[in-house]
Amino acid sequence: MNTLKTFALMAGLSALLVALGGALFGQSGAAGFFLVSLVINLGSFWFSDKIVLRSQRARVVTEADAPRLVSTVRRLADAAGLPMPTVAIVPNPAPNAFATGRGPKSAVVAVTDGLLGMLNQDELEGVLAHELGHVKNRDILLSTIAASMVGAITMISRWGFFMGGGRDRDTNPIVAIAMMILAPVGAMLLQMSVSRSREFGADRAGALISRKPLALASALGKLERYAAGRPSNANPATSHLFIISPLGGAGGMSKLFRTHPATGDRVTALHRIAAELGQA
Repeated sequence: MNTLKTFALMAGLSALLVALGGALFGQSGAAGFFLVSLVINLGSFWFSDKIVLRSQRARVVTEADAPRLVSTVRRLADAAGLPMPTVAIVPNPAPNAFATGRGPKSAVVAVTDGLLGMLNQDELEGVLAHELGHVKNRDILLSTIAASMVGAITMISRWGFFMGGGRDRDTNPIVAIAMMILAPVGAMLLQMSVSRSREFGADRAGALISRKPLALASALGKLERYAAGRPSNANPATSHLFIISPLGGAGGMSKLFRTHPATGDRVTALHRIAAELGQA
């Protein structure tokens, strides 16, 4: 099912990109942007881990570099029946985490410096298990493709405004302006549809892997309070990759298009899982 959803998302975002190219530059623009969508999709498929790690300035670490982190990931991966993923640390004081890669055999689990400094061991296990839940549920490729395509559509729309797109004789300037406004909105709505349900699924999978749903709930509360109390300059195109939206402190349109379900709802669901496990 997730494979089908991945291809559906690729097709939907590619169609949106082609429509944007056609509105800005006519038939030649549609053809050119179709090729651009192929490059983005293929690049995301084969190099998703490298793309995301580079964009976050993440550093791959070994057990000698970060013994607590890497040994915890190894133990949880064994519990989940997953291959040992690559582990990375992001130089960012904001506490957060994400997973990326094509699938379980090429997965990367990354955490920020801020997360390592904020959480206790049980909470860290809960967060890492959540990210391994994304790997187990095969969410990670879909999330990376969404990030790449949403970023491209948003960038091209802004570039179109700057360059005066729609002035080509084969294009309608009104349609071009409408597409430059609506294409990023449509892309972000697709991004939201990808992310929200998957966070609940990864929360559940992570709770069952770590057997510590209440620790994950506690960690989510800490991360949400940190994000809500500070302004953010995070990229909206990649915000859905993280366990908690880094846009929590942002206002305006960024608030409207948040990619994560309400943290309170996630905590409530985790308390229900704890009750199922006899931990309530």
